[in-house]
Amino acid sequence: MEKRKIRWGIIGLGKIANKFATDLATLENTELVAVASRNLQNANEFAEKHNAKKAYNSYEALAKDADVDAVYIATPHSFHKEHSILCLQHKKAVLCEKPFAMNLQEVIEMIAVAKEHNILLMEALWTFFLPHFKYVLEIVKSEKFGKIKSLEADFGFHPIYDENSRVFKKEVGGGSLLDIGIYPIFAALSTLGKPNSIDAEATFFESGADADCTMIFNYKEAKATLKSTLLENTPTHAIFTFDKAIVKINTQFHAPSTVTILENGKEETIDFGYKTIGYNFETAHFNQLLRDGKKESDIMTFEFSKNLIKTLDKVRGIIGLEYS
Repeated sequence: MEKRKIRWGIIGLGKIANKFATDLATLENTELVAVASRNLQNANEFAEKHNAKKAYNSYEALAKDADVDAVYIATPHSFHKEHSILCLQHKKAVLCEKPFAMNLQEVIEMIAVAKEHNILLMEALWTFFLPHFKYVLEIVKSEKFGKIKSLEADFGFHPIYDENSRVFKKEVGGGSLLDIGIYPIFAALSTLGKPNSIDAEATFFESGADADCTMIFNYKEAKATLKSTLLENTPTHAIFTFDKAIVKINTQFHAPSTVTILENGKEETIDFGYKTIGYNFETAHFNQLLRDGKKESDIMTFEFSKNLIKTLDKVRGIIGLEYS
């Protein structure tokens, strides 16, 4: 029996939305129907590039479109809650780009609306669904090499400072922590769980957004050293030291990558044969949830999303970062 076609809309048409739409086109029984931007010209150009039938300059118009089953939210962080709730209230399944929202309270509100309307909602943290990361998670779960003793994970790049850029605007969640620090934190939470304590320090841009953030997550028998920065290009890898081996997710660990295993003096690198940017894996999972009538992912659960944003909130509290 042929699978039900899932008809998508996209709100917010920046770089990530372009990548998402490119990979969406690789999925069977999946169609990009509508896109929306505050700028109609941008919407028209995006629609033409990605073969979407409709282009809107109103997010509400897309949310009301009866031909749309699911909406991918890719607007700035500070609008995630507003735009997710808008779509949920119009009975649209929502895949919202990470971070889910600005803080725990916003995430709780989003989940409450999804449950009230009985609609599927999921945070789009694509790394969770990438084959190489799932492979590492299986190593952790099986204890093939024993338990994790330490994790080192970083994410850094050096954009040209522009006070008008979203990346540097504190009020919309700019800075290193929410944008890219979420990935090293995710790596720790998904493999080691919630830490017993957190140490963190940061430096800041003139705008008040964090320029870089160094974190240490302390566990009973392990430690995670994590870093995010907008001041330098870093290796952006994740190195797990187990009792019996070292497992390294190579550059860039959060995106399609290879995994190197060092065990008993031998080194093996595993290539996962990626043929796409990598966004198709989370979308395929979401499509299946929608076809199966599920309202919550069994991988990117509400509980995990809440723990992730709680951890981000805690780090912000330690370094003295407020977005309001």
